[in-house]
Amino acid sequence: MLYAALLPLADEFTLFNLVRYLTFRTGAALLTALIIAFVLGPWLINWLKRRQGAGQPIRDDGPETHFAKMGTPTMGGLMILIGITVATLLWADLTNQFVWIVLLVTVGFGLIGFSDDYLKLTRRNTRGLSGRRKLLAQVVIGLGAAIWYMAITPAPLNTGVAVPFINDYLIPLGYGFVLFAIIVLVGASNAVNLTDGLDGLAIVPVMIAAGVFGFIAYVAGNAIFANYLQINAVPGSGELAIFCGALIGGGLGFLWFNAPPAMVFMGDTGSLSMGGALGAIAIIIKHEIVLAIVGGLFVLETVSVIVQVASFKLTGRRVFRMAPLHHHFEKKGWAEPTIVIRFWIIAVILALVGLSTLKLR
Repeated sequence: MLYAALLPLADEFTLFNLVRYLTFRTGAALLTALIIAFVLGPWLINWLKRRQGAGQPIRDDGPETHFAKMGTPTMGGLMILIGITVATLLWADLTNQFVWIVLLVTVGFGLIGFSDDYLKLTRRNTRGLSGRRKLLAQVVIGLGAAIWYMAITPAPLNTGVAVPFINDYLIPLGYGFVLFAIIVLVGASNAVNLTDGLDGLAIVPVMIAAGVFGFIAYVAGNAIFANYLQINAVPGSGELAIFCGALIGGGLGFLWFNAPPAMVFMGDTGSLSMGGALGAIAIIIKHEIVLAIVGGLFVLETVSVIVQVASFKLTGRRVFRMAPLHHHFEKKGWAEPTIVIRFWIIAVILALVGLSTLKLR
């Protein structure tokens, strides 16, 4: 909105010429979302406390240390969602349909998470929305986003999957790309959701991934940079850098209140939406496989759950003391801050590996 309002003034006033630059608008979106989270945070936390009473239900079979968190409100992801949405609407070019696709996935998955959190609170248990209904809702939103993306993106980008380390190459999937896109969106969303189990554990890797994909979106949207790096140029994808900036800003604001000991939890409202957003961006900028590298921590947490369930069903034995993986280390006696910071370090290393794919071709 601000972009559309200020752009006509750029030729008359030098200061307003700044809105022509993606880098300026990305920084402005980051600061806007950060300020919104800072301002909204205290009010939202107090409101959630009044509404939720005993706070987020704690699993009976979880680590004993989590019972000390009883009474901490959830749904804190709302401050991230609001910050991202407002900042993106203010600073992005709203004629760019990629922006709307990412917003659709983010807000849509956020509403699914909100429903899940609400049911957990009203029923006072950890079940919430049934797995089938949650998955069905995610698939429906993913289907709509995939079809929309394929309709507005030129071939072969609209049905191709990029391969890291190979110059400007796409694996053609045809209509099978719809299924692939849904798997990426739903998988990324639920992977972040599984990772969100300790104070600050999920939001920092999400911001790291957003920073990486914001940079890639910027270079992929610029034909000169894309040609130099020998990656697939995606016209219009540069606007997603603004969304990524807003995600980082909203995440930083949320982390202020989520830092140990957390004043509020992200909840499924935040984790499902943030994961879905990363998945949507990865699809649009043609770095779907790189998402598995940059978001390798989320993949690791998901795989630990799959291995645990498969092992118990097949052999009756558990590989880990508890899944997801961060709970395994809790059960081993690691302090929560130790687990969180070490997982952050892993996320940084994986992000650097993901960025290296831009040149190792």
